[in-house]
Amino acid sequence: MNKSAYVVAIDGPGGVGKSTVSRLVAERLGAAHLDTGAFYRAATAVVLADGADPADDSAVMRAWGSRNIQQRNGRTFVDGRDVSEEIRTAEVTEAVSVVAAHPPLRAEMVEAQRRWVGERGVPAVVEGRDIGSVVFPDALVKVYLDAQPSVRARRRSRETGAATESVARALRDRDKIDSSRLVSPLVAAVDAVVIDTTDLSIDQVVSRVMELVSAHLSRG
Repeated sequence: MNKSAYVVAIDGPGGVGKSTVSRLVAERLGAAHLDTGAFYRAATAVVLADGADPADDSAVMRAWGSRNIQQRNGRTFVDGRDVSEEIRTAEVTEAVSVVAAHPPLRAEMVEAQRRWVGERGVPAVVEGRDIGSVVFPDALVKVYLDAQPSVRARRRSRETGAATESVARALRDRDKIDSSRLVSPLVAAVDAVVIDTTDLSIDQVVSRVMELVSAHLSRG
């Protein structure tokens, strides 16, 4: 990428405001926005539709079959088909951490994500769980968003309409899987700035990230 095509990496678990913050930061910067979680959700939707076992490494890779995945205007496409609604179902949400834990699939997705950013040649705000640590370890700015578990559960409950207690259990289960997988675990990069969003508004978090970007750009 050229000098102006920097990456802002925003990582963190569910319910911390990652997607909203990333989208707004991208808008303010006039940058591209990539939701890498949608890549793994898309793969999960394909696996489930195929009837493959989400826990079976070989079955997952056979079902996925190196399909083409793209994001355009906030929509996700697999082999040209818009799967944006399909990947947000409860079934996909329940299985995505299991599917995403398979090393061969992660390797393929990381390459697809890097390719997506590289093809645009412009600044990009990339959100996920391993962006600063694995996908773009040389990102201009690395941010790790976090929040108290109870706050995360309430936020996700408001988004989905599901009971807070069930959401809290689901978040705990996903945190455990994502943090303990051998390849690309959910973790703050050693040089990431950790922002606790528990008592912050979305605008306050966005402003903090923009300050970090401005500070890095001013240093050349």
